[in-house]
Amino acid sequence: MEESFKVAIITGASSGIGEGVAYELDAIGIRLVLTSRRENRLKVLCDKLKNAVYLAGDIKDEALPSQLVKKALDSYGRFDILFNGAGVMHAGTIEKIDIDLMCEMARVNFEVTIRMAYTALKHFKIANSGFLINVSSILGTKVRPSTGVYAGSKFAIEAFSEAIRMEVAGTNIRVSVIEPGVTISELQDHFEVHPAKLLGIEKSLNPSDIARAVRFILEQPDHVRIPVMMILPGEQAL
Repeated sequence: MEESFKVAIITGASSGIGEGVAYELDAIGIRLVLTSRRENRLKVLCDKLKNAVYLAGDIKDEALPSQLVKKALDSYGRFDILFNGAGVMHAGTIEKIDIDLMCEMARVNFEVTIRMAYTALKHFKIANSGFLINVSSILGTKVRPSTGVYAGSKFAIEAFSEAIRMEVAGTNIRVSVIEPGVTISELQDHFEVHPAKLLGIEKSLNPSDIARAVRFILEQPDHVRIPVMMILPGEQAL
């Protein structure tokens, strides 16, 4: 292995944006540790990549973040990048909403993010180097009716990420948030009306579009920080 290689952990790697980021980072020589619940998909994905291993598990498992860092260190001897991509999306009106499902979403989208982030940051602080990229949403900056809990979880990620960015300012640790607009993924497949149709969007973003933005963040010079990056389809007005 060349001395300049880096190692990334990608959560939510078995589909959508996480999978797209895996392909993009693998293409530029970054070694990968992938995780999601769906082991069969992770195995298929790893077989398509040049330098990737996986650890399947439920992201809500409090032990998983430390296990992922250990997997990176055992497999490659280092850990440099966390792409915190795991998340779910549910929405609904007051009359139809499943309260337990909303609370579960809040846990997955925010509690899981902070557990994984702090575990990575403790490692980065010791190394005095690292990239933390948290996935928010355009709904981390505004709301729509029936999406309050999802938006709230993403607003929370925005606040958390900004506080962490301020805490590590002046170090070699970089913290970024990406805010995707409507993107082709499985996240909204269960909706009765897909957000793209609701917003009149014929050409949604592809996961590869988000992945190129992630690569852009990672390839900036050492003195550059990109705290927030929003990526939208050209048709998306909201």
